[in-house]
Amino acid sequence: MSTPLKLTVAEYGVMVEKGAFDELTQKIELINGELSAMNPAGPVHDDYIQFLCEWSFQNTDRQEVKVRVQSGITLPELDSRPEPDVCWVRPKRYLDGHPTARDVWLIIEVSDSSLKSDQQEKEELYAKAGIPEYWIVDITHELIHVHRDPAGGRYESIEQFGRDQCLAPQVQPAAVLVINELLGGS
Repeated sequence: MSTPLKLTVAEYGVMVEKGAFDELTQKIELINGELSAMNPAGPVHDDYIQFLCEWSFQNTDRQEVKVRVQSGITLPELDSRPEPDVCWVRPKRYLDGHPTARDVWLIIEVSDSSLKSDQQEKEELYAKAGIPEYWIVDITHELIHVHRDPAGGRYESIEQFGRDQCLAPQVQPAAVLVINELLGGS
């Protein structure tokens, strides 16, 4: 009987540097030591990410927050290198390595077909890493699931925000997201 091959972040990094995944046609990320395929994005997913990027750039102080888009973060203690759709991190250069949990203030994942994984696997991963705030933009249900206050491998506070509501990240409370504008309606 065979067992799955578990990788550390360091082993994964070496494989990436040596081009082990160059021929893949599908994007992957390392989650809990295992390679996970990322579903191709549809037009709504891409539009929401673009909107969130523009909103992030317009509403953050670049002296306090750096916005990263579909770029990796490294969680070595959890053998993971996820690639969140939008990530707010400490404002510095990351030439020597991806941001780690202590650098991250906010992660936003836009979810359509990945909702179950984002609400279970990624939520647990980010809570265990101590990411202070994690948003899931739920395309199907037109909601934003907001996770805050990680403790003991889970988020203590989970709220849902929908149409006709506004939301602001804890790190930049003046950065108000009007959810109707994101969802493209009324």
